[in-house]
Amino acid sequence: MHPAHLLVLLGVCVSLLGAASIPRPSLNIMLFGNMIQCTIPCEQSWLGYLDYGCYCGSGSSGIPVDDVDKCCKTHDECYYKAGQIPGCSVQPNEVFNVDYSYECNEGQLTCNESNNECEMAVCNCDRAAAICFARFPYNKNYWSINTEIHCR
Repeated sequence: MHPAHLLVLLGVCVSLLGAASIPRPSLNIMLFGNMIQCTIPCEQSWLGYLDYGCYCGSGSSGIPVDDVDKCCKTHDECYYKAGQIPGCSVQPNEVFNVDYSYECNEGQLTCNESNNECEMAVCNCDRAAAICFARFPYNKNYWSINTEIHCR
């Protein structure tokens, strides 16, 4: 596709998003996505991890379908623990609202020391999951599966 066409398409998408009354994704989900892109730079999009298996995305139940899904289960458990930290003023289900800072250098992720205890915990949860995703192959067959059937 010609670069000018991409710019027009981008402009249309931005206009449509601006006109729609959909909530803006939290900054943390974008940070997590950027971490995934850091560890797996050749992936088409980190968005494929938002609806994968039984544990990647909203709602979690059943037995993980593969190692990537196990990464998400561990990530969910890590978020729950982060929400329990005395210095963390968020509820476990609101952890996505925590902002943190990190660095990506040639595929290596580092959570910055400037993070407070809660931010550091959430950053390390995301860091561990991004590293975990990089270790295992992504199976397109597990994207957007029927969780009522496969995740009992």
